[in-house]
Amino acid sequence: MSKKNKPDNRGFVFSTDPDFRFEEVREEKETLPPAQQNLRVKLETKHRAGKTVTLVDGFVGTDDDAEKLGKQLKNVCGTGGSVKDGEIIVQGDHREKVLQFLLKNGYAKTKKAG
Repeated sequence: MSKKNKPDNRGFVFSTDPDFRFEEVREEKETLPPAQQNLRVKLETKHRAGKTVTLVDGFVGTDDDAEKLGKQLKNVCGTGGSVKDGEIIVQGDHREKVLQFLLKNGYAKTKKAG
């Protein structure tokens, strides 16, 4: 399949217009201060071949700031991870470490799910 006709996350699969180019419009949100962030920490194994990951969900801000927080969390836990679709993914069960780091760094009382 040619690159211009690959499906995207919004359901566009094919266009009969040869000059069609799907341009994703992304709005960068201003990063909220840590005390106003409504983060949720949860454990997940679905769609990960049985591997356990800790998810931090609900971050409101720029992609750069999310990457920065993700890197800090990965360093604290001493493990790998990534930042995708507004979720910070840390490999392994590190809910307590992540929760303690967030509270220590001024994030609001973080919800722990799962």
